[in-house]
Amino acid sequence: MTEAQLHIALNSGRISKSQIDGLVQELVKEPQLAEVLFKEVLLEDKAGTFNASWTFDHLMRKQLTYLLPFFETFTTNLPKIKSESCIRPIAHICEMVCEAYFKKKDPVFIKNITDEQLEKILASCFDWLIGPMNMAPKVFSMTSLYYLGLKFDWVHPELKLVLENTYASGTTGYKNRAKKTLDKLAKLGV
Repeated sequence: MTEAQLHIALNSGRISKSQIDGLVQELVKEPQLAEVLFKEVLLEDKAGTFNASWTFDHLMRKQLTYLLPFFETFTTNLPKIKSESCIRPIAHICEMVCEAYFKKKDPVFIKNITDEQLEKILASCFDWLIGPMNMAPKVFSMTSLYYLGLKFDWVHPELKLVLENTYASGTTGYKNRAKKTLDKLAKLGV
């Protein structure tokens, strides 16, 4: 698959889940196209579509390491993404990165991700958590922030405060994740 073919596939109208799966199967064989796909996410954020972001999320589920060669570009562009349709999959990718780094302690991620890059994820996750948007990015963000708080000690008290203040107004899924996160924080003595 070429860059042009990828662009056409992503910009020929709304694509189905099976089409996404087919694209991902092609992209798994073409790791150099992961960064091109992310650039498509940035373009579609301005257009209000989400084919590329949905595809990017599914590719990262299969090959999260494909993100590492352009991780600086990824983290630098997080605050620029404004469309909720794009934020949701990007927040999920941030959660997967934090799980790889902190929970799985994957040496490839630990070696290739800087504290400054983690701080960029942290800032965006707090923005998404407290911002006026749907619950899915908030749920992904609270999990990322929990993990990031294992490295940046000021995060856990702030996260606890936000969750306690927003718990009552959350959806069932939000409340469930918030309760689990608050329980984990309590076990840490926060």
